[in-house]
Amino acid sequence: MSSGALERRGTGLDYLQRIVAGELPGVPIGETLGFRLVEVAKGLAVLRGAPDERSYNLIGSVHGGWAASILDSALALSTLAALDETQGFTTVDIRINFLRPLTQQTGEVRAEGRVLQIGRRLAYGEAKLTDAAGKLICHGTGSCLILPR
Repeated sequence: MSSGALERRGTGLDYLQRIVAGELPGVPIGETLGFRLVEVAKGLAVLRGAPDERSYNLIGSVHGGWAASILDSALALSTLAALDETQGFTTVDIRINFLRPLTQQTGEVRAEGRVLQIGRRLAYGEAKLTDAAGKLICHGTGSCLILPR
């Protein structure tokens, strides 16, 4: 499977806009876990998805790792959407607060990642996961190290 990573040309935002437009494949982990990139702007990334029964833990709710994955993706892609063609990145850290349970009955959720501050070497961001009614399921913050490509 090709992730499209070698096809990145132009800014991070240009690249992500091509994914949203369907010109490039989606985020590989999203294909595995059932979420997709639906909106981007400079320093912003929005994903939508729904966990299925494979995402459950033994206590009858979606494993926190599913929510962590979609939030990490939203944070990371919001950083990518703020980078120029000479820059790459990697996640340094992510912290998540889980506020309410997530189940299949929750339905489709929306993860919005937003860059709060970006410098020469680090970008700081936040992401929130909400249900269709806009109720907050979990919230995360994190940072990404900016690297030369």
